[in-house]
Amino acid sequence: MTAKRMLIGLLLAAPFVGTLMPWTYNRAAPPLFGMPFFYWYQLAWIVVTAVLLGVVAILTREPNDV
Repeated sequence: MTAKRMLIGLLLAAPFVGTLMPWTYNRAAPPLFGMPFFYWYQLAWIVVTAVLLGVVAILTREPNDV
């Protein structure tokens, strides 16, 4: 397995690891704009996942793609 493929795998696994361990984020504090930690943590992962998928798309792009 090449280093690039390993990096891609880690980038794709990060959202699963970050959201499948509820004991790390199952709490109300610290709130952000009045929203409990649990909710804004989950919403933050939506943005982080989109960014990570964009990076993976760039890394997996063929050299002749536009």
